Amino acid sequence: MFVSRLWDFLPLVATLIAVALALFTSVHAVLHKRDPRAAVSWSGLIWLVPIGGAMLYLMFGVNRIARRAANLRRRRKSIERRNPSAICTQEELCEALTPGASHLGAIAKVGDKLAGKPLLEGNHVTMLVNGEQAYPEMLKAIEEAKRSVALEIYIIELDETGRKFVDALIAASKRGCKVLVLMDYVGSHLSVARALRAGGVTVTVFLPPILLPFRNRYMNLRNHRKILVIDGCVGFTGGMNIRDSHLVQKPGRHHEQDTHFKLVGPVVEHLADTFVDDWAFATGEVPSGPEWTTPNVTCGRVNARGIAFDPGENLDVLRLVIGGAIAAARRSIRIVSPYFIPEQAVITALNVAALRGVKVDILIPSKNDSRFVQWATSAMLWQVLINGCRVYLTQEPFDHSKLLLVDDAWVFFGSANMDTRSMRLNFEFNVECYDLDVAGVVARHIDGKLKSARELTMKEVDGRNFPVRLRDGIARLFSPYL
Repeated sequence: MFVSRLWDFLPLVATLIAVALALFTSVHAVLHKRDPRAAVSWSGLIWLVPIGGAMLYLMFGVNRIARRAANLRRRRKSIERRNPSAICTQEELCEALTPGASHLGAIAKVGDKLAGKPLLEGNHVTMLVNGEQAYPEMLKAIEEAKRSVALEIYIIELDETGRKFVDALIAASKRGCKVLVLMDYVGSHLSVARALRAGGVTVTVFLPPILLPFRNRYMNLRNHRKILVIDGCVGFTGGMNIRDSHLVQKPGRHHEQDTHFKLVGPVVEHLADTFVDDWAFATGEVPSGPEWTTPNVTCGRVNARGIAFDPGENLDVLRLVIGGAIAAARRSIRIVSPYFIPEQAVITALNVAALRGVKVDILIPSKNDSRFVQWATSAMLWQVLINGCRVYLTQEPFDHSKLLLVDDAWVFFGSANMDTRSMRLNFEFNVECYDLDVAGVVARHIDGKLKSARELTMKEVDGRNFPVRLRDGIARLFSPYL
């Protein structure tokens, strides 16, 4: 009898549980979703599909990325930082950019508030094109290291190029340098880690998955940074990984154009600090000792700042810095990106710039290394073409460069792509430079790309047939995960 009565109340209990679950999850969506459309969509699904809608929201609608990144970062020990003596003030920056570009000091104000690091003067910055220029410089720096070598890399393969770096790192360790290597689990070949460890080098793999031990290029929370610091005073960063494919003159199936940058001066401290942060994040240990100090020695005229982006503490920094740069532009904006699927706020900012009369040129590969990215990009290009931005398709080999140039005076380079994954899901590192000479070098490099590039028109985008447009549109739905 008691069991029978209990069974009679089961539908009521299930209804109360469903209502409570729907109420909890819909309130969470209203409070935490930044986009009202997302909050409305999730709330509708939650109430229209009892229990199932709430479960889908708990699995896919709750953004655990920022929380997980923040929790992992809180595990690190505090790092002592020195007050750099080479801080560039607004007055000094405007004077250095005169005539004609002092208005770009507004971008520096954005960085001052967001980056957590000051703009530093007295740096020397050299652009290195493709592996032919970058790898010899990087290997030479490792071979000349006296105290320490810190390498943080997304992809390193055990091919001919990778073996040269492995041998150089092992040799540096054997002659007494402190050598630390941090490589991403998804991007890098773990055979490289084994070879380095066998040679006595300390290696850490960034965030290996616990439950699903497989590699997938679309996994979140990846360390996409490319940083090399030698003796705390010479640094390299940019978009280049370590593998044969970046040697465009070497025979092979897959080649990638790219740019990397060599930095000497106080700004190298920003590269070193980011590496130390990430090493502490991954291991719980903070590299310390005289071999990790970064001397503030000025050696050039470039004003520069390193800016780290991640899904935790610095979630919105990349988007805001790019937005500030676009808003400050008066004459020209040039973007070179292998994966151009920006968020709507960036698309709007580019459109407003073009409507203001700013010349906006966007260079993307004519053939992407990811079909899904190419389809998703094709689906959104009309949104920038419609208001006067110009899109150019660069010729093969695949262009992996990541460059942003404003008014031929402000340069932004590093590991970040112009897509949602870099802006919200990955650990990235970029450098901003305020210097007419460096900007001139980058501008001439982009001019060279434009000579062989083909301009894409709105007519061509609109002329895609229905099946292709549908395919591209479906791919765009998944753009946050591409």
